[in-house]
Amino acid sequence: MEEKSLFARWRSNFLTGLVLVLPAVISFAVIKWLFGTISSITDLLLFFLPKTITHEDQGTGPIHWYWSLIALLLAVLIISVVGRLARNYFGRKMIEWTDSTMMRIPLFNKIYAAIKQVNEAFSGNKHSFKTVVLVEFPSAGMYSVGFITSEQHDEVQQKTKENVVCVFVPTTPNPTSGFLILVPEEKITKLDMSVADGVKYIVSLGSISPEHLPVKKIKK
Repeated sequence: MEEKSLFARWRSNFLTGLVLVLPAVISFAVIKWLFGTISSITDLLLFFLPKTITHEDQGTGPIHWYWSLIALLLAVLIISVVGRLARNYFGRKMIEWTDSTMMRIPLFNKIYAAIKQVNEAFSGNKHSFKTVVLVEFPSAGMYSVGFITSEQHDEVQQKTKENVVCVFVPTTPNPTSGFLILVPEEKITKLDMSVADGVKYIVSLGSISPEHLPVKKIKK
């Protein structure tokens, strides 16, 4: 009986500690993965330096961590310069020309266009998500959080004889992929949360829920 009691206490302590430690471990793992992924891309910016300087084992090993950090800072600087150029007429024309050129490259233009549309949706411009809604998906009685992306579907409405809206239901924790569904307007429930709060809610697996203030009833 005493052994069971000791085991039960150990299990309780272990589970409590796991709940406290796991978020920090996962956060560090994500940061490490993210830094490694970004570094593998930004390291290409150091092409003008010999690998014998930037890499271990006389150029045959992995890149030194401090050179990866320099490459990352260089990438941040380049992105900032591009953002600054986008604020003037000449810079905007250059960006439009680059964008137009990329859209003419076969196969690459399909990937580029898809990524650009997703980026525009989450960046809050005129093509972004409009409203956070609840829809019965993937089956009746089960609800998913989605975003209205468009309400103009003349052909679909003509064929279905219903007033449908376009709803994007993201996957979690990666909201850049998901399902595009057309839902009759009367079957969606609009939520009060903002699009930013909706994205946070999905990315956090529902653990970060925006505060909802109940509607006060007016006494007659």
